[in-house]
Amino acid sequence: MPCITSIWKTPCYITQKTTKMSSTSQKHRNFVAEPMEEKEVTELAGIGPVLGQRLSSKGFDKAYVVLGQFLVLKKNKELFIDWLKDTAGANVKQAGDCHQCLSDWCEEFL
Repeated sequence: MPCITSIWKTPCYITQKTTKMSSTSQKHRNFVAEPMEEKEVTELAGIGPVLGQRLSSKGFDKAYVVLGQFLVLKKNKELFIDWLKDTAGANVKQAGDCHQCLSDWCEEFL
């Protein structure tokens, strides 16, 4: 998409950062779009009310606490998915969505 950048009408081209978010949920896109701050654990992609309650009951009540575990596991997808399955009873899709959400957030903000 051309744009005009000066009085000389020199065209420029707007480029978009290529992201992996083309097949992600709106919840994922919303989470990755802004700093984490005090977001609830249920704001993470893949984490609904049931998994959120299970995580909260084990001390993982905020998204940043889950991020901490994600980082302790060195962002390793397999380890994180296994942890989320064991800790909250998540299925592979839910855990994978959560991992991708945190991974994309880290790419954007860390």
